[in-house]
Amino acid sequence: MEIATAVGGSILSVCFQGLFDRLSSIDLKKYVGQGQVLAQLKKWEKMLQRIYVVLEDAEEKQTADQSVEIWLSDLRDLAHDLEDIMDELATEVQRRKLEDKPVRPNDKVHKLLSAMCGGANLNLNTIKFNAEMVAKIEETSARLDEIIKQKDELHLAESNRRVSHVTERPPSTSLVNEAKVYGREEDKKAMLKLLNAETSDAQVSVISIVGMGGLGKTTLAQLVYNDPMLEFDLKAWVSVGEDFDVFRVTKTVLHQLGDGGGDNDLNLLQVKLKQNLSWKKFLVVLDDVWTQNYEQWTLFWGPFEAGAAQSRVIVTTRSQDVSLMMGATQAYSLKKLSHNECMSVFAQHALGANNFDDHLELKEIGEEIVKRCGGLPLAAKALGGILKGKPNPDLWKEVLSSEMWELPDNRNNILPALKLSYLHLPPQLKRCFSYCAILPKDREFDRNELVLLWMAEGFLYDKKKMKDSEGLGQNYFDDLLSRSFFQQSNDNKSKYIMHDLIVDLACFVSREVCLHMVGKLQNAKSYAKIRHSSFIPHFMNTFQRFQSFYEMKNLRTLLSWSRYVGRLL
Repeated sequence: MEIATAVGGSILSVCFQGLFDRLSSIDLKKYVGQGQVLAQLKKWEKMLQRIYVVLEDAEEKQTADQSVEIWLSDLRDLAHDLEDIMDELATEVQRRKLEDKPVRPNDKVHKLLSAMCGGANLNLNTIKFNAEMVAKIEETSARLDEIIKQKDELHLAESNRRVSHVTERPPSTSLVNEAKVYGREEDKKAMLKLLNAETSDAQVSVISIVGMGGLGKTTLAQLVYNDPMLEFDLKAWVSVGEDFDVFRVTKTVLHQLGDGGGDNDLNLLQVKLKQNLSWKKFLVVLDDVWTQNYEQWTLFWGPFEAGAAQSRVIVTTRSQDVSLMMGATQAYSLKKLSHNECMSVFAQHALGANNFDDHLELKEIGEEIVKRCGGLPLAAKALGGILKGKPNPDLWKEVLSSEMWELPDNRNNILPALKLSYLHLPPQLKRCFSYCAILPKDREFDRNELVLLWMAEGFLYDKKKMKDSEGLGQNYFDDLLSRSFFQQSNDNKSKYIMHDLIVDLACFVSREVCLHMVGKLQNAKSYAKIRHSSFIPHFMNTFQRFQSFYEMKNLRTLLSWSRYVGRLL
């Protein structure tokens, strides 16, 4: 289904905001002067404004429209080139401040270039710089003109005139086939213990189930909700989703409690709900909650406070911040499945059995496919579904060798489920997360090193404080951690890891910009737009292995990761 919703915004919007700030810089205008360069920069600002207003529409449409995807790729590359030019200009501004030397006033060449650049005193270095910069700016302006022309042909909507649509996951229900659920017995016991625990106060308790997309939070809530040993007077299940509509959710709860809830007035609905819940022991599940709007939550929560002691509300969410905002007394962090449990899930959906006893010829390939799932039941289910009824080893090998985003869209809901989390990130977090595509898989990493890398790339610029802020980077890291993009390492609590499929997501959203090199690169021309890259040294670093780097003319980052630990060399 599709819903109108507010999403996080385009990742390019942060880049554009930075460009706008620098184009309006007083120092830059002073040293560039009022000549040809300044005229072009003013033109850039107007052209970028025309593009900026359609960025969000373009980002949403790129998955379904290849023309938009190509346009965004070209725009992203151009935006990076604009940043490079602005860096060069900023460096020149600093140089002129330090080396502002007078030159002969009767020098005709000087007079010509001085007029071009606003009459500033120029030395020979400045003359050469200006000549090269004018050429670059003219070439870039031509590319901007072409981008504007293509934008108009794509009929992209401006942000103030469009309705934002995000494809939402299908609504969940409380029904579950427990015989087809693997590896959640201990989780169910732990949740039942939390539900049945005696509390010292009379308040209704909120218990959250927290974890990344596809981990099985809804399944665990279903198992608990349907347990026959639980004793509650009333029960209700609501699939909330991205759009936390207080009216809709209140009405759904009321309807499930047996009241028709036909009123179209929120006050009447809440009064009825309070009457239904008063002094009753209830269990309500709010599945897939995204909102962090405290005002909406407190408005919705009012009627529930009338419930009897030991009443429970279970919330499933991807974000620790949502859990904290709702005042959860307990937050249950769901873990990934073991390899054997994931194998059972995969076999169930691919072969209709819980093992490979009748298909031994497929077991070895199946083992490798399941390793790619990284303990995520959704991934095992989706890959099994793609292969359902197709016990052909060649087809299984094809799925094994395919990138996650190359699998059939209509039957592969792994990446969309994870991408939903990405779409909800604010633009500044999108940029920091996409940069993580240069992190190696299966490696621990240090949070401080990553924050310093973000800082070095200029991702942490605080416009209000007009400076780079390492503290801001720590806040960004904690935000991504709370949203399950990062996880604390089980082996070393001072280190962090990313799930393999989250790394795949980072690679997907940063394609053509970030690259962690594995083995020998192929098709070198497709790497011409790469700006950030990394590699792990091998004992035999051949010339051929690094040949493709010759195509990467504008690299900003080149990192060498240790072969044995997740740190830089």
